[in-house]
Amino acid sequence: MGEAAEQARGFHVTTTRKQVITAALPLQDHWLPLSNLDLLLPPLNVHVCFCYKKPLHFTNTVAYETLKTALAETLVSYYAFAGELVTNPTGEPEILCNNRGVDFVEAGADVELRELNLYDPDESIAKLVPIKKHGVIAIQVTQLKCGSIVVGCTFDHRVADAYSMNMFLLSWAEISRSDVPISCVPSFRRSLLNPRRPLVMDPSIDQIYMPVTSLPPPQETTNPENLLASRIYYIKANALQELQTLASSSKNGKRTKLESFSAFLWKLVAEHAAKDPVPIKTSKLGIVVDGRRRLMEKENNTYFGNVLSVPFGGQRIDDLISKPLSWVTEEVHRFLKKSVTKEHFLNLIDWVETCRPTPAVSRIYSVGSDDGPAFVVSSGRSFPVNQVDFGWGSPVFGSYHFPWGGSAGYVMPMPSSVDDRDWMVYLHLTKGQLRFIEEEASHVLKPIDNDYLKI
Repeated sequence: MGEAAEQARGFHVTTTRKQVITAALPLQDHWLPLSNLDLLLPPLNVHVCFCYKKPLHFTNTVAYETLKTALAETLVSYYAFAGELVTNPTGEPEILCNNRGVDFVEAGADVELRELNLYDPDESIAKLVPIKKHGVIAIQVTQLKCGSIVVGCTFDHRVADAYSMNMFLLSWAEISRSDVPISCVPSFRRSLLNPRRPLVMDPSIDQIYMPVTSLPPPQETTNPENLLASRIYYIKANALQELQTLASSSKNGKRTKLESFSAFLWKLVAEHAAKDPVPIKTSKLGIVVDGRRRLMEKENNTYFGNVLSVPFGGQRIDDLISKPLSWVTEEVHRFLKKSVTKEHFLNLIDWVETCRPTPAVSRIYSVGSDDGPAFVVSSGRSFPVNQVDFGWGSPVFGSYHFPWGGSAGYVMPMPSSVDDRDWMVYLHLTKGQLRFIEEEASHVLKPIDNDYLKI
């Protein structure tokens, strides 16, 4: 880290104005139920952040007003984001679409864009996204000392997955640029995810999901190496290509970059676990699968909500270390193959119906005393970082930030704002795992810095 960034560790953010932005047109109050797939999500907040150089043809005051006016218009279509989550008589969450509005915070920070330590989002991005106190989504727009602008959002994962949030961001940017009508009008047709009648019980879902009442008590750790932390890296396109080549085989053919990278990371996590003085036998890897294309025909690109499943596999630490990358990649492909089907998602919807109103969760988050390290990879390859242009240019940096507080790790590859053939990767793993990965995989995962971002 450079001297300027080191000095900027303790930068301060000061709120200058707070407003509530409501939809530009009156909306009829109504209830919007969460789908069975929404109900698989606990009450978690997700952050997303975009950094822009100082606008050349806008004053920052005009930029703020442009964002607020466009947000009000965007909320007409994305009315669920202007509502509130409330509990219905059965104890389940529902969206009250009452146009309560979105908390919009204007702020200033005593730091320059080039001083932000984006490699460590816990000390940079965490200060530039709002703490959501009300509603479904909150927005913070921060002016930095150099005139640069940071747009940060915090939203409730029970209402939207990353795909849905990406739709909203693109529409907000289009309206800000006066590119109307918006290219993607969201669909809230919950009947697309209704359970079947009669319900179909597939025992394979019991191997992946469980009621939250069956979760073991959370484990406390006193070892600082086992505390979770967030870091952001980049991977060059040629390094990704090399990984994919190593992970594929003549017998099984070419595997995807996501499968190859996930397997590569799984091996690293296993190698780190093997160094623990207490013997660790197994490790689990989960990969988030989007079911839109599997479940929907006409509305697969417009459905707003969660359409996710988290299949996972478990393997012996010794095998993950000793076997070649191509073998580990085949194990990833094997457990994914069972869950990237329409039938899997239909079975999952029916399974949730049998659990209601008891919440359920993926078993990969159930880490007991005999379990080894576990982490989830969620593909953010559709993250439209370079398209979130509000009228003053594309962001020089954009990333999700998801420090979810569980014991399992979380990983999200995204397209780079510099070159979309490269990846930016958000890692939320233990400090010990992160240190080991940096030592052993510096040829692949490189800490994000200003030289790479060209700021």
